[in-house]
Order: sequence, then C-alpha cells, then structure tokens
Amino acid sequence: MKDIAELQALISLVDEPDEKLYAHIKSHILSYGTAAILPLESAWEKAFDDTIQQRIIQLIHQIQQESLYAELHEWANFGYEDLLRGYLIVTRYQYPDLNVDQLTREVGRIVQEVWLELNNNLTPLEKIKVLNHIIYDVNRFSGNTTNIHLPENFYLKNLLEGRKGNPLSLGIFYIIIARSMRIPIYGIDLPKHFILAYSDELKTEQTADDVIFYLNPFNKGAIFTKNEIDLYVKQLRLEPKEAFYAPCSNKAIIIRLIKGLSESYSLSGNPNKSAELLHLLNALD
Repeated sequence: MKDIAELQALISLVDEPDEKLYAHIKSHILSYGTAAILPLESAWEKAFDDTIQQRIIQLIHQIQQESLYAELHEWANFGYEDLLRGYLIVTRYQYPDLNVDQLTREVGRIVQEVWLELNNNLTPLEKIKVLNHIIYDVNRFSGNTTNIHLPENFYLKNLLEGRKGNPLSLGIFYIIIARSMRIPIYGIDLPKHFILAYSDELKTEQTADDVIFYLNPFNKGAIFTKNEIDLYVKQLRLEPKEAFYAPCSNKAIIIRLIKGLSESYSLSGNPNKSAELLHLLNALD
C-alpha cells in the first residue's frame, strides 16, 4: 500500500508552474490509481484557482479512464460471458460514480417478473410472448424514435431511468433478461441495425443454422424470419454475409456498443470523447 501522506504531499504540488516538474508530479499521482480519487476530489473542493481545479479534474478523469480500460480488458479476457458486467463498465465511461448495485437490482427485479410468468412447458414463441409482455407492456420500455442517435440512448443508466433506448441498448438489455432465465437469445450484428435471434440452445459457438427465428428489440420484440433480413441487406446493396444472420459474441456486442458511442459523440460535436472511446476498444483485443 502506497503512503497516503506522500500522496497528499504530491497533491499539494499540483500548482507547480514548471511543466516538466508537474509532469513528474502527475506521473507519481497517477501511479496511486483509484486510491488517489477521493484525496483529489477533496483538494478540488478546497482549491480556488481555476488552473489547479482543471489539473485536478484532468487527473481524476485520467485515473478513471485507466481504471475503466483495465476493467474492460479483464472482462474481455476472463468475464465476457457476463454481458451485464460489460455493459455496466461501458456505462461507467459517462457515469464514473454509477450506482452499479442499484442498476443491478433493477435488472434483477425485471428478471424476477419474467421468472414468475415462465414455466418449462412453454414453447419458444410463448417464452418470447412472456418476455415482450414484461419488458414492453409491464415495464414500458420502448424505442426512442425522436433522438435515436444521441449518446444517452446507448447507456444502461439512461435506459433504466427513462425506459427509452436505441436498437442496441434495448437489444443488449433484452439479451441480459433472457439469458438470466436461460433463454437462448443472441445478438445479430447487422449493419445499421441491431436485432436478436432465438437460437436452438445456449452454447458458445453459434451459426445461422442454429437460429429458429429473429426478433426486433426496437419494435417491441416483433418476430420475423431470415427472408426479411435478405430484403434489408438487399436494400442496403450489400453482399450477404454469415455475420448478418448468425449470433455474435458478447465481446462483439460490446465492441459495437463502444463504436456506436464513439460515432454518436463525433456526430454531436465531441471529438475528445469519441477518441477516448476508440482508445477503449484496444482493451478488448
């Protein structure tokens, strides 16, 4: 454990005017990782100089980014079966002080509602009917048709609070609820859209042949067939690919989430956030 007194001494030097000396001080403070955040926040409250406050904000942000990168890297290598955790990590990009337990409890509450309506004798279509009823009718989740490209539409926090999202956020949420009940729902990484597939069974490797039917999370879980994907791909003037029909991995979903956020921030005039998110993608390698 690093010396907290040394950390306090280093923080007291953030007003160093010499840039080379400050770079050295900054490097030492960053080495403390997340342990430095609370002391830095305390120092920010006591500081009245704008330059000092800006330096402290930048230090906190960099520590949070490095912590997020490390968590995402660990998830990609050891915990990617837990899609909810991956989604929460990305949501913390925008909301560093996110109450993870509160969001997890809310997801658990909805899972419990689904569980109460399910039984082992239901067909795949009947299971989807239950899921759709609980998600879209009881809890009133829906697609945000007016501001579909806003960054806020991608985050789990905003989805749970406002009950509105884009195809990707609604799709990820649908998968999390379904998989919690061992229902084999997977994502389909379709260009310019994100849809879901009901697979033959839960297993790591999935192909298009394993898909029983498809559903649209943005349209209240409406069910459709491969023929409609064929038409959609044709309208986009794309060559059909296996990836347009086959279930994708959790890692592919989180990659798409980060890329979508990066593009959304770029479109909304925030190139810094866009670049930070593209850097986060490297953690998934």
